[in-house]
Amino acid sequence: MSIGSIFLTLIPIFFTIILGYLGGYFKVFNADASKGLNTLVTKFALPAHLFIGITTTKKQTLIDQWSFFLTMTICIIGFYIILLIIARTIFKYDLTSASMFSLNSTQPAFAFMGISVLGSLFGAQEVAIPIAITGIVVNALLDPLATIVGTIGSKEKSDEKSNTLGIILHGLSEPLACIPLLAVVVTLLGFQAPDILKTTLDQIGSVTSGVALFAVGVTVGIRKINLRGVAIGISLLKVVVVPLFMVLVAHLVGLNHADTVKAILLVAFPGSAVAAMISTRFDSLSTETASSFVLSTVLSLISLPIYISILM
Repeated sequence: MSIGSIFLTLIPIFFTIILGYLGGYFKVFNADASKGLNTLVTKFALPAHLFIGITTTKKQTLIDQWSFFLTMTICIIGFYIILLIIARTIFKYDLTSASMFSLNSTQPAFAFMGISVLGSLFGAQEVAIPIAITGIVVNALLDPLATIVGTIGSKEKSDEKSNTLGIILHGLSEPLACIPLLAVVVTLLGFQAPDILKTTLDQIGSVTSGVALFAVGVTVGIRKINLRGVAIGISLLKVVVVPLFMVLVAHLVGLNHADTVKAILLVAFPGSAVAAMISTRFDSLSTETASSFVLSTVLSLISLPIYISILM
């Protein structure tokens, strides 16, 4: 796929971000309004979207694609944990900041780009299951884990005497943590969301992508783009280091070549607007993560064609 083709895929993403940026830059949206958009996404729209996305995935999909699921889990969750430890022990970040740094360095924008980019390479039907599995790993495991760790960090800073179990339970009570986990459990038990439930929750869940991108633009417009230090580090980890880590994991698991290519490209996509949104939710590295989302998207115009030319 040429740089031009990838750029065409990214035009809707950039357009929505730019609209949000202009809204923030010209003070149409202030910090309170930005937090309101964040609350809409993280507490209402995104949980509804995730529940339907997971519960419309067949139980047998997870069973038949266990090696791909294992590969994505080891790479995504493993890389998050590795970075979390490094951020805490070497860079001395507090727990919430370490979690947000690790989340944004790991989570790919697979939902925005997967069908467009991978579909043009393999066919939309061929990549539907890998994208769905990646969604389960990210939405049901990574985001809840990062949310719980971020909540623990926030509680530790505000109340050092808080009970650890209570903090974890509080983190699990966050819609972004408990709803995807519940969806995985009921799916494994054989539940499939009926059409009426899907239609109902889609009324709010369908706004997730657009509002999340718009809100990231608002955040950048209010706080200005930060193209130094942390933002650059997150961007390079996302588009360079994570794909290389996936090469190692896929080799160790023994994934076949076609699935290896899909796995590498899925994690090579730029950072996620949802991950940046979660950082804003915790008011931790929000400027840096929003900036890294924009920067990693620009860098992917260079990195993705290189990966595709090497792998295909």
